[in-house]
Amino acid sequence: MVRNWGVLAQRLVPPIQGTALLGWAGPLLVALFGGILRFVRLGEPRAIVFDETYYMKDAYSLITYGVERTMLGDAENPISDRRIMAGDLDIFRRCQEAADCASFVAHPPLGKWMIGVGEWLFGMNPFGWRFAAAVVGTLSILIMARVARRMTRSTLLGCLGGLLLALDGLHLVLSRTALLDIFLMFWVLAGFACLVADRDWARGRLVSWYETSPMSPYGPRLGLRPWRLAAGACLGAACAVKWSGIFFLIAFAVMSLVWDAGARRAVGLREPYRGALAYDVPGGLAAMALVPAATFTASWSGWFASAGGWGRNWGRATSPGSPLFFVVDSVRSWVHYQMQVLGYHSGLHEYHQNMSEPWEWPLLIRPVLFHYPSDLPPSACGADKCSQAVLGVGTPALWYAAVLALVGLIAWYVATRDWRAGATLLAVAAGWLPWFYYAVHDNRTMYLFYMIPVVPFMVLALVLMAGLALGRENAAPARRATGAAAVGALALVVLINFWWLAPVLTAETITQAEWWARMLMRSWMTAAPK
Repeated sequence: MVRNWGVLAQRLVPPIQGTALLGWAGPLLVALFGGILRFVRLGEPRAIVFDETYYMKDAYSLITYGVERTMLGDAENPISDRRIMAGDLDIFRRCQEAADCASFVAHPPLGKWMIGVGEWLFGMNPFGWRFAAAVVGTLSILIMARVARRMTRSTLLGCLGGLLLALDGLHLVLSRTALLDIFLMFWVLAGFACLVADRDWARGRLVSWYETSPMSPYGPRLGLRPWRLAAGACLGAACAVKWSGIFFLIAFAVMSLVWDAGARRAVGLREPYRGALAYDVPGGLAAMALVPAATFTASWSGWFASAGGWGRNWGRATSPGSPLFFVVDSVRSWVHYQMQVLGYHSGLHEYHQNMSEPWEWPLLIRPVLFHYPSDLPPSACGADKCSQAVLGVGTPALWYAAVLALVGLIAWYVATRDWRAGATLLAVAAGWLPWFYYAVHDNRTMYLFYMIPVVPFMVLALVLMAGLALGRENAAPARRATGAAAVGALALVVLINFWWLAPVLTAETITQAEWWARMLMRSWMTAAPK
Protein backbone atom coordinates (compact mmCIF):
# COMPACT_ATOMS: atom_id res chain seq x y z
CA MET A 1 0.00 0.00 0.00
CA VAL A 2 1.30 3.45 -0.93
CA ARG A 3 1.32 5.73 2.12
CA ASN A 4 0.42 9.27 1.08
CA TRP A 5 0.70 11.15 4.37
CA GLY A 6 -0.28 14.57 2.98
CA VAL A 7 -3.56 13.38 1.49
CA LEU A 8 -4.42 11.50 4.68
CA ALA A 9 -3.69 14.53 6.85
CA GLN A 10 -5.93 16.72 4.71
CA ARG A 11 -8.73 14.18 4.92
CA LEU A 12 -8.53 13.35 8.63
CA VAL A 13 -7.64 16.80 10.03
CA PRO A 14 -8.54 19.49 7.47
CA PRO A 15 -6.98 22.89 8.14
CA ILE A 16 -9.11 25.66 9.64
CA GLN A 17 -9.48 28.82 7.56
CA GLY A 18 -7.90 31.99 8.93
CA THR A 19 -5.23 32.58 11.54
CA ALA A 20 -5.28 31.38 15.12
CA LEU A 21 -5.42 35.01 16.28
CA LEU A 22 -8.55 35.67 14.25
CA GLY A 23 -9.95 32.34 15.43
CA TRP A 24 -9.88 33.68 18.98
CA ALA A 25 -10.51 37.37 18.36
CA GLY A 26 -13.78 36.84 16.45
CA PRO A 27 -15.39 34.49 19.01
CA LEU A 28 -14.23 36.69 21.90
CA LEU A 29 -15.85 39.76 20.33
CA VAL A 30 -19.09 37.86 19.80
CA ALA A 31 -18.97 36.63 23.41
CA LEU A 32 -18.35 40.21 24.59
CA PHE A 33 -21.46 41.33 22.71
CA GLY A 34 -23.49 38.52 24.29
CA GLY A 35 -22.03 39.31 27.71
CA ILE A 36 -23.13 42.94 27.48
CA LEU A 37 -26.69 41.79 26.75
CA ARG A 38 -26.58 39.50 29.76
CA PHE A 39 -24.90 41.72 32.34
CA VAL A 40 -26.52 45.11 31.67
CA ARG A 41 -29.35 45.57 34.21
CA LEU A 42 -28.70 42.05 35.53
CA GLY A 43 -30.08 43.03 38.95
CA GLU A 44 -33.45 43.92 37.40
CA PRO A 45 -36.12 43.06 38.12
CA ARG A 46 -35.26 43.59 41.77
CA ALA A 47 -37.39 40.65 42.78
CA ILE A 48 -37.27 36.89 43.23
CA VAL A 49 -38.16 35.54 39.80
CA PHE A 50 -40.04 32.25 39.29
CA ASP A 51 -38.05 29.31 40.77
CA GLU A 52 -35.20 31.54 41.95
CA THR A 53 -36.96 31.25 45.30
CA TYR A 54 -35.63 27.68 45.59
CA TYR A 55 -32.21 27.78 44.03
CA MET A 56 -30.83 31.06 45.33
CA LYS A 57 -31.79 30.08 48.90
CA ASP A 58 -30.37 26.56 48.53
CA ALA A 59 -27.18 28.14 47.15
CA TYR A 60 -26.92 30.46 50.15
CA SER A 61 -27.47 27.49 52.47
CA LEU A 62 -24.72 25.54 50.71
CA ILE A 63 -22.12 28.29 51.04
CA THR A 64 -23.17 28.82 54.67
CA TYR A 65 -23.62 25.27 55.98
CA GLY A 66 -22.41 22.98 53.18
CA VAL A 67 -25.90 21.45 52.77
CA GLU A 68 -29.39 22.65 51.98
CA ARG A 69 -31.41 23.60 55.08
CA THR A 70 -35.07 24.46 55.57
CA MET A 71 -36.10 28.12 55.53
CA LEU A 72 -38.66 30.16 57.41
CA GLY A 73 -42.14 30.18 55.93
CA ASP A 74 -43.53 28.28 52.97
CA ALA A 75 -45.16 28.92 49.60
CA GLU A 76 -48.23 30.43 51.28
CA ASN A 77 -46.21 32.59 53.66
CA PRO A 78 -42.73 33.21 52.16
CA ILE A 79 -41.13 34.82 55.20
CA SER A 80 -37.60 34.07 54.00
CA ASP A 81 -38.24 35.70 50.60
CA ARG A 82 -39.48 38.89 52.19
CA ARG A 83 -36.54 39.02 54.57
CA ILE A 84 -34.01 38.49 51.79
CA MET A 85 -35.45 41.33 49.73
CA ALA A 86 -35.33 43.54 52.85
CA GLY A 87 -31.66 42.66 53.42
CA ASP A 88 -32.32 40.46 56.47
CA LEU A 89 -30.55 37.09 56.16
CA ASP A 90 -32.08 35.55 59.28
CA ILE A 91 -33.94 33.08 57.09
CA PHE A 92 -33.15 29.60 58.45
CA ARG A 93 -35.31 27.56 60.79
CA ARG A 94 -33.78 26.90 64.20
CA CYS A 95 -33.47 23.26 65.22
CA GLN A 96 -31.96 21.43 68.18
CA GLU A 97 -30.24 18.94 65.89
CA ALA A 98 -28.73 19.85 62.51
CA ALA A 99 -30.43 16.88 60.87
CA ASP A 100 -33.84 18.21 61.95
CA CYS A 101 -33.37 21.22 59.67
CA ALA A 102 -32.31 19.19 56.63
CA SER A 103 -34.13 20.10 53.42
CA PHE A 104 -35.09 17.55 50.78
CA VAL A 105 -33.96 18.84 47.39
CA ALA A 106 -34.77 17.37 44.00
CA HIS A 107 -31.56 18.22 42.14
CA PRO A 108 -27.84 17.59 42.73
CA PRO A 109 -25.89 20.48 44.26
CA LEU A 110 -23.37 21.65 41.64
CA GLY A 111 -25.57 24.26 39.96
CA LYS A 112 -26.47 25.70 43.35
CA TRP A 113 -22.82 25.79 44.38
CA MET A 114 -22.16 27.81 41.22
CA ILE A 115 -24.99 30.22 42.05
CA GLY A 116 -23.54 30.46 45.55
CA VAL A 117 -20.22 31.75 44.19
CA GLY A 118 -21.99 34.86 42.93
CA GLU A 119 -23.75 35.30 46.27
CA TRP A 120 -20.43 34.97 48.09
CA LEU A 121 -18.82 37.57 45.82
CA PHE A 122 -21.63 40.13 45.51
CA GLY A 123 -24.04 39.42 48.33
CA MET A 124 -27.49 37.94 48.71
CA ASN A 125 -29.19 40.17 46.14
CA PRO A 126 -30.56 39.71 42.59
CA PHE A 127 -27.24 40.61 40.95
CA GLY A 128 -25.36 38.24 43.25
CA TRP A 129 -27.55 35.21 42.70
CA ARG A 130 -27.75 35.82 38.93
CA PHE A 131 -24.06 36.52 38.42
CA ALA A 132 -22.96 32.91 37.81
CA ALA A 133 -25.77 32.33 35.30
CA ALA A 134 -24.65 35.40 33.32
CA VAL A 135 -21.03 34.21 33.40
CA VAL A 136 -21.76 30.72 32.09
CA GLY A 137 -24.26 32.09 29.57
CA THR A 138 -21.54 34.36 28.18
CA LEU A 139 -18.90 31.62 28.22
CA SER A 140 -21.27 29.28 26.38
CA ILE A 141 -21.39 31.81 23.51
CA LEU A 142 -17.58 31.66 23.29
CA ILE A 143 -17.62 27.85 23.37
CA MET A 144 -20.36 27.78 20.73
CA ALA A 145 -18.31 29.96 18.40
CA ARG A 146 -15.17 27.90 18.92
CA VAL A 147 -16.80 24.49 18.47
CA ALA A 148 -18.72 25.65 15.39
CA ARG A 149 -15.45 26.97 13.99
CA ARG A 150 -13.72 23.65 14.60
CA MET A 151 -16.54 21.65 13.04
CA THR A 152 -16.92 23.83 9.94
CA ARG A 153 -13.20 24.82 9.69
CA SER A 154 -14.45 28.40 9.21
CA THR A 155 -13.99 31.30 11.61
CA LEU A 156 -16.84 33.18 9.92
CA LEU A 157 -19.29 30.32 10.50
CA GLY A 158 -18.01 29.90 14.04
CA CYS A 159 -18.75 33.54 14.80
CA LEU A 160 -22.18 33.15 13.22
CA GLY A 161 -22.90 30.30 15.65
CA GLY A 162 -21.86 32.41 18.63
CA LEU A 163 -23.92 35.37 17.42
CA LEU A 164 -27.07 33.30 16.93
CA LEU A 165 -26.77 31.81 20.41
CA ALA A 166 -26.26 35.30 21.86
CA LEU A 167 -29.50 36.40 20.16
CA ASP A 168 -31.69 33.59 21.45
CA GLY A 169 -34.36 34.84 23.83
CA LEU A 170 -34.56 31.73 26.01
CA HIS A 171 -30.79 31.61 26.38
CA LEU A 172 -30.80 35.30 27.36
CA VAL A 173 -33.54 34.89 29.97
CA LEU A 174 -31.93 31.87 31.61
CA SER A 175 -28.54 33.65 31.56
CA ARG A 176 -30.19 36.38 33.64
CA THR A 177 -32.06 34.11 36.07
CA ALA A 178 -30.83 31.91 38.93
CA LEU A 179 -32.23 28.63 37.62
CA LEU A 180 -30.23 25.43 37.07
CA ASP A 181 -30.90 24.86 33.38
CA ILE A 182 -28.34 27.33 32.04
CA PHE A 183 -25.64 25.49 34.00
CA LEU A 184 -26.80 22.15 32.58
CA MET A 185 -26.61 23.62 29.08
CA PHE A 186 -23.13 25.02 29.73
CA TRP A 187 -21.61 21.73 30.90
CA VAL A 188 -23.29 19.73 28.10
CA LEU A 189 -21.95 22.13 25.46
CA ALA A 190 -18.50 22.17 27.08
CA GLY A 191 -18.43 18.37 27.12
CA PHE A 192 -19.43 18.22 23.45
CA ALA A 193 -16.76 20.79 22.54
CA CYS A 194 -14.12 18.75 24.36
CA LEU A 195 -15.10 15.62 22.43
CA VAL A 196 -14.91 17.48 19.11
CA ALA A 197 -11.42 18.67 20.11
CA ASP A 198 -10.55 15.10 21.14
CA ARG A 199 -11.67 13.89 17.71
CA ASP A 200 -9.14 16.19 16.03
CA TRP A 201 -6.47 15.32 18.60
CA ALA A 202 -6.90 11.55 18.15
CA ARG A 203 -6.89 11.81 14.37
CA GLY A 204 -3.76 13.96 14.53
CA ARG A 205 -2.06 11.22 16.56
CA LEU A 206 -3.12 8.62 14.00
CA VAL A 207 -1.73 10.72 11.15
CA SER A 208 1.60 11.09 12.98
CA TRP A 209 1.73 7.34 13.57
CA TYR A 210 0.89 6.69 9.93
CA GLU A 211 3.84 8.84 8.83
CA THR A 212 6.52 7.42 11.14
CA SER A 213 5.58 3.89 12.23
CA PRO A 214 5.21 0.49 10.56
CA MET A 215 1.67 -0.51 9.67
CA SER A 216 -0.27 -2.92 11.89
CA PRO A 217 -3.79 -4.38 11.65
CA TYR A 218 -5.08 -2.58 14.76
CA GLY A 219 -3.12 0.65 14.65
CA PRO A 220 -1.53 2.34 17.68
CA ARG A 221 -2.54 2.97 21.25
CA LEU A 222 -3.27 6.67 21.50
CA GLY A 223 -2.26 7.04 25.13
CA LEU A 224 -3.70 9.56 27.56
CA ARG A 225 -6.40 11.67 25.93
CA PRO A 226 -6.77 14.90 27.91
CA TRP A 227 -9.69 16.26 25.91
CA ARG A 228 -11.77 13.14 26.46
CA LEU A 229 -10.99 13.18 30.18
CA ALA A 230 -12.10 16.82 30.24
CA ALA A 231 -15.28 15.84 28.40
CA GLY A 232 -16.01 13.20 31.03
CA ALA A 233 -15.56 15.75 33.80
CA CYS A 234 -17.83 18.26 32.02
CA LEU A 235 -20.57 15.70 31.39
CA GLY A 236 -20.28 14.49 34.97
CA ALA A 237 -20.74 18.11 36.00
CA ALA A 238 -23.86 18.27 33.81
CA CYS A 239 -25.28 15.30 35.71
CA ALA A 240 -24.28 17.04 38.96
CA VAL A 241 -26.50 19.99 37.99
CA LYS A 242 -29.50 17.96 36.81
CA TRP A 243 -29.97 14.26 36.35
CA SER A 244 -31.07 14.79 32.74
CA GLY A 245 -27.40 15.28 31.89
CA ILE A 246 -27.15 11.47 31.86
CA PHE A 247 -28.86 11.32 28.46
CA PHE A 248 -26.12 13.45 26.91
CA LEU A 249 -23.41 11.49 28.72
CA ILE A 250 -24.58 8.16 27.29
CA ALA A 251 -25.13 9.52 23.78
CA PHE A 252 -21.78 11.33 23.64
CA ALA A 253 -19.86 8.35 25.03
CA VAL A 254 -21.17 6.15 22.23
CA MET A 255 -20.51 8.90 19.69
CA SER A 256 -16.89 9.25 20.78
CA LEU A 257 -16.22 5.52 20.43
CA VAL A 258 -17.85 5.47 16.99
CA TRP A 259 -15.57 8.34 15.99
CA ASP A 260 -12.55 6.30 17.16
CA ALA A 261 -13.51 3.32 15.03
CA GLY A 262 -14.18 5.59 12.07
CA ALA A 263 -10.76 7.23 12.40
CA ARG A 264 -8.97 3.88 12.41
CA ARG A 265 -11.00 2.82 9.40
CA ALA A 266 -10.15 6.07 7.59
CA VAL A 267 -6.42 5.38 8.07
CA GLY A 268 -6.90 2.12 6.17
CA LEU A 269 -6.29 -0.39 8.97
CA ARG A 270 -7.29 -3.98 8.26
CA GLU A 271 -8.94 -4.43 11.69
CA PRO A 272 -10.21 -0.95 12.66
CA TYR A 273 -13.09 -2.10 14.85
CA ARG A 274 -11.02 -4.61 16.77
CA GLY A 275 -8.38 -1.95 17.18
CA ALA A 276 -10.94 0.46 18.60
CA LEU A 277 -12.30 -2.26 20.87
CA ALA A 278 -8.86 -3.20 22.16
CA TYR A 279 -7.23 0.24 22.42
CA ASP A 280 -9.96 2.89 22.59
CA VAL A 281 -12.87 1.35 24.50
CA PRO A 282 -11.04 0.76 27.83
CA GLY A 283 -9.82 4.35 27.99
CA GLY A 284 -13.16 5.60 26.72
CA LEU A 285 -15.01 3.79 29.50
CA ALA A 286 -12.67 5.26 32.09
CA ALA A 287 -13.08 8.77 30.69
CA MET A 288 -16.83 8.59 30.09
CA ALA A 289 -17.89 6.46 33.06
CA LEU A 290 -15.42 6.65 35.95
CA VAL A 291 -14.56 10.34 35.55
CA PRO A 292 -18.23 11.45 35.37
CA ALA A 293 -19.09 9.24 38.36
CA ALA A 294 -16.24 10.76 40.36
CA THR A 295 -17.28 14.29 39.34
CA PHE A 296 -20.90 13.66 40.27
CA THR A 297 -19.97 12.20 43.65
CA ALA A 298 -17.52 15.00 44.41
CA SER A 299 -20.30 17.55 43.94
CA TRP A 300 -21.91 16.04 47.07
CA SER A 301 -18.85 16.69 49.23
CA GLY A 302 -20.78 19.10 51.43
CA TRP A 303 -23.39 16.44 52.13
CA PHE A 304 -20.78 13.81 53.00
CA ALA A 305 -18.85 16.25 55.20
CA SER A 306 -21.87 17.44 57.18
CA ALA A 307 -24.22 15.80 59.65
CA GLY A 308 -27.05 18.10 58.56
CA GLY A 309 -27.86 16.77 55.09
CA TRP A 310 -31.18 15.17 54.20
CA GLY A 311 -31.18 11.45 55.07
CA ARG A 312 -27.56 11.72 56.16
CA ASN A 313 -27.87 9.03 58.85
CA TRP A 314 -30.39 6.78 57.14
CA GLY A 315 -27.86 3.98 56.74
CA ARG A 316 -27.17 3.75 60.45
CA ALA A 317 -30.81 4.22 61.41
CA THR A 318 -31.84 1.20 59.33
CA SER A 319 -29.02 -1.07 60.50
CA PRO A 320 -28.68 -0.65 64.30
CA GLY A 321 -25.62 -2.31 65.70
CA SER A 322 -24.20 -2.91 62.25
CA PRO A 323 -20.43 -3.33 62.18
CA LEU A 324 -20.25 -1.61 58.82
CA PHE A 325 -17.75 1.17 58.57
CA PHE A 326 -18.88 4.78 58.63
CA VAL A 327 -18.12 5.30 54.97
CA VAL A 328 -20.29 2.35 53.93
CA ASP A 329 -23.19 3.71 55.99
CA SER A 330 -22.70 7.11 54.36
CA VAL A 331 -22.81 5.61 50.87
CA ARG A 332 -25.96 3.64 51.73
CA SER A 333 -27.63 6.81 52.99
CA TRP A 334 -26.56 8.67 49.87
CA VAL A 335 -27.87 5.98 47.51
CA HIS A 336 -31.16 5.92 49.41
CA TYR A 337 -31.39 9.69 48.98
CA GLN A 338 -30.88 9.33 45.21
CA MET A 339 -33.72 6.81 45.08
CA GLN A 340 -35.98 9.27 46.90
CA VAL A 341 -35.12 11.93 44.34
CA LEU A 342 -35.91 9.50 41.51
CA GLY A 343 -39.30 8.81 43.06
CA TYR A 344 -39.95 12.54 43.34
CA HIS A 345 -39.24 13.20 39.67
CA SER A 346 -41.34 10.23 38.56
CA GLY A 347 -44.30 11.49 40.58
CA LEU A 348 -44.18 15.19 39.61
CA HIS A 349 -47.66 15.79 38.19
CA GLU A 350 -48.70 19.19 39.60
CA TYR A 351 -50.55 21.47 37.20
CA HIS A 352 -48.94 24.78 36.26
CA GLN A 353 -50.42 27.30 33.83
CA ASN A 354 -47.07 27.52 31.99
CA MET A 355 -46.48 23.78 31.66
CA SER A 356 -46.14 22.34 28.17
CA GLU A 357 -45.43 19.13 26.29
CA PRO A 358 -42.12 18.36 24.54
CA TRP A 359 -43.69 18.21 21.08
CA GLU A 360 -44.77 21.84 21.60
CA TRP A 361 -41.31 23.13 22.50
CA PRO A 362 -39.66 23.58 19.05
CA LEU A 363 -42.57 25.75 17.90
CA LEU A 364 -42.63 27.84 21.10
CA ILE A 365 -46.30 27.07 21.69
CA ARG A 366 -46.29 27.90 25.41
CA PRO A 367 -43.52 30.02 26.96
CA VAL A 368 -42.99 30.52 30.69
CA LEU A 369 -43.92 33.80 32.35
CA PHE A 370 -41.10 34.20 34.86
CA HIS A 371 -42.10 37.62 36.18
CA TYR A 372 -45.00 40.06 35.82
CA PRO A 373 -45.80 42.38 38.76
CA SER A 374 -49.44 43.45 39.00
CA ASP A 375 -48.86 46.60 41.02
CA LEU A 376 -46.95 48.90 38.64
CA PRO A 377 -48.29 52.47 38.84
CA PRO A 378 -49.38 54.22 35.61
CA SER A 379 -46.58 56.73 36.10
CA ALA A 380 -44.03 53.96 35.44
CA CYS A 381 -44.74 54.04 31.69
CA GLY A 382 -47.03 56.99 31.11
CA ALA A 383 -50.06 54.86 30.26
CA ASP A 384 -53.10 53.48 32.06
CA LYS A 385 -51.51 50.05 32.43
CA CYS A 386 -47.80 49.20 32.52
CA SER A 387 -45.87 45.98 32.04
CA GLN A 388 -42.53 44.75 33.38
CA ALA A 389 -42.20 41.20 32.15
CA VAL A 390 -39.68 38.39 31.94
CA LEU A 391 -41.02 35.92 29.39
CA GLY A 392 -39.02 32.73 28.96
CA VAL A 393 -39.26 32.16 25.23
CA GLY A 394 -36.86 31.58 22.35
CA THR A 395 -36.41 33.98 19.46
CA PRO A 396 -39.07 32.69 17.02
CA ALA A 397 -37.13 33.49 13.83
CA LEU A 398 -34.17 31.50 15.16
CA TRP A 399 -36.18 28.52 16.41
CA TYR A 400 -38.37 28.15 13.32
CA ALA A 401 -35.34 28.40 11.05
CA ALA A 402 -33.60 25.81 13.22
CA VAL A 403 -36.52 23.39 12.83
CA LEU A 404 -36.13 23.64 9.05
CA ALA A 405 -32.37 23.28 9.39
CA LEU A 406 -32.78 20.08 11.41
CA VAL A 407 -35.00 18.63 8.68
CA GLY A 408 -32.33 19.56 6.15
CA LEU A 409 -29.68 18.03 8.38
CA ILE A 410 -31.52 14.71 8.46
CA ALA A 411 -31.57 14.64 4.65
CA TRP A 412 -27.88 15.59 4.53
CA TYR A 413 -26.91 12.86 6.96
CA VAL A 414 -28.94 10.22 5.13
CA ALA A 415 -27.29 11.22 1.84
CA THR A 416 -23.68 11.68 3.00
CA ARG A 417 -23.27 10.25 6.54
CA ASP A 418 -21.45 13.48 7.41
CA TRP A 419 -20.20 13.19 11.00
CA ARG A 420 -21.11 16.79 11.82
CA ALA A 421 -24.74 16.29 10.87
CA GLY A 422 -24.84 13.01 12.81
CA ALA A 423 -23.32 14.53 15.95
CA THR A 424 -25.71 17.48 15.91
CA LEU A 425 -28.77 15.31 15.37
CA LEU A 426 -27.66 12.93 18.13
CA ALA A 427 -27.29 15.83 20.59
CA VAL A 428 -30.75 17.16 19.73
CA ALA A 429 -32.24 13.69 20.15
CA ALA A 430 -30.48 13.17 23.51
CA GLY A 431 -31.81 16.44 24.90
CA TRP A 432 -35.34 16.31 23.51
CA LEU A 433 -36.65 12.80 22.86
CA PRO A 434 -36.35 11.39 26.43
CA TRP A 435 -38.95 13.93 27.56
CA PHE A 436 -41.51 12.26 25.30
CA TYR A 437 -41.28 9.16 27.50
CA TYR A 438 -41.93 11.18 30.65
CA ALA A 439 -44.80 13.01 28.98
CA VAL A 440 -46.51 9.80 27.82
CA HIS A 441 -45.56 7.38 30.60
CA ASP A 442 -45.50 9.63 33.67
CA ASN A 443 -47.55 12.65 32.53
CA ARG A 444 -44.83 14.71 34.16
CA THR A 445 -44.98 18.48 34.67
CA MET A 446 -42.59 20.03 32.12
CA TYR A 447 -41.68 23.46 30.78
CA LEU A 448 -40.25 24.99 27.63
CA PHE A 449 -36.96 25.91 29.32
CA TYR A 450 -36.12 22.19 29.61
CA MET A 451 -35.16 22.63 25.95
CA ILE A 452 -32.25 24.97 26.69
CA PRO A 453 -29.51 22.26 26.52
CA VAL A 454 -30.68 21.56 22.97
CA VAL A 455 -30.57 25.20 21.82
CA PRO A 456 -26.79 25.25 21.05
CA PHE A 457 -27.27 22.25 18.78
CA MET A 458 -30.23 23.88 17.05
CA VAL A 459 -27.88 26.80 16.39
CA LEU A 460 -25.22 24.38 15.18
CA ALA A 461 -27.73 22.89 12.73
CA LEU A 462 -28.31 26.38 11.33
CA VAL A 463 -24.56 26.98 11.06
CA LEU A 464 -24.01 23.72 9.18
CA MET A 465 -26.80 24.50 6.75
CA ALA A 466 -25.38 28.02 6.35
CA GLY A 467 -22.08 26.38 5.38
CA LEU A 468 -23.88 24.37 2.71
CA ALA A 469 -25.56 27.54 1.46
CA LEU A 470 -22.22 29.35 1.18
CA GLY A 471 -20.58 26.45 -0.63
CA ARG A 472 -16.88 25.68 -0.85
CA GLU A 473 -14.23 28.37 -1.18
CA ASN A 474 -13.72 27.47 -4.83
CA ALA A 475 -17.46 27.63 -5.66
CA ALA A 476 -18.67 30.01 -8.35
CA PRO A 477 -18.75 33.66 -7.19
CA ALA A 478 -22.46 33.91 -7.93
CA ARG A 479 -23.14 30.87 -5.75
CA ARG A 480 -21.06 32.32 -2.90
CA ALA A 481 -22.76 35.70 -3.19
CA THR A 482 -26.25 34.18 -3.18
CA GLY A 483 -25.42 32.01 -0.18
CA ALA A 484 -23.86 34.92 1.70
CA ALA A 485 -26.94 37.05 1.04
CA ALA A 486 -29.24 34.31 2.35
CA VAL A 487 -27.16 33.73 5.49
CA GLY A 488 -26.82 37.45 6.13
CA ALA A 489 -30.56 37.93 5.72
CA LEU A 490 -31.24 35.17 8.25
CA ALA A 491 -28.88 36.74 10.79
CA LEU A 492 -30.51 40.15 10.26
CA VAL A 493 -34.03 38.77 10.70
CA VAL A 494 -32.99 37.00 13.93
CA LEU A 495 -31.39 40.22 15.20
CA ILE A 496 -34.52 42.29 14.47
CA ASN A 497 -36.78 39.65 16.02
CA PHE A 498 -34.59 39.55 19.14
CA TRP A 499 -34.57 43.35 19.40
CA TRP A 500 -38.37 43.42 19.15
CA LEU A 501 -38.76 40.85 21.95
CA ALA A 502 -36.02 42.23 24.21
CA PRO A 503 -38.32 44.42 26.38
CA VAL A 504 -40.36 41.38 27.49
CA LEU A 505 -37.24 39.27 28.02
CA THR A 506 -35.43 41.69 30.33
CA ALA A 507 -38.15 43.33 32.44
CA GLU A 508 -38.12 46.70 30.70
CA THR A 509 -41.04 48.88 31.78
CA ILE A 510 -43.37 49.32 28.79
CA THR A 511 -47.07 49.84 28.30
CA GLN A 512 -49.31 46.80 28.48
CA ALA A 513 -50.32 47.50 24.89
CA GLU A 514 -46.68 47.11 23.89
CA TRP A 515 -46.58 43.85 25.87
CA TRP A 516 -49.62 42.48 24.03
CA ALA A 517 -48.13 43.50 20.68
CA ARG A 518 -45.23 41.14 21.33
CA MET A 519 -47.40 38.09 22.02
CA LEU A 520 -46.83 36.04 18.87
CA MET A 521 -49.75 33.64 19.29
CA ARG A 522 -52.81 33.22 21.48
CA SER A 523 -51.20 30.47 23.55
CA TRP A 524 -48.56 32.97 24.70
CA MET A 525 -51.34 34.96 26.37
CA THR A 526 -52.64 32.23 28.68
CA ALA A 527 -50.12 33.22 31.35
CA ALA A 528 -50.50 36.94 30.76
CA PRO A 529 -52.29 39.18 33.27
CA LYS A 530 -55.96 39.74 32.66
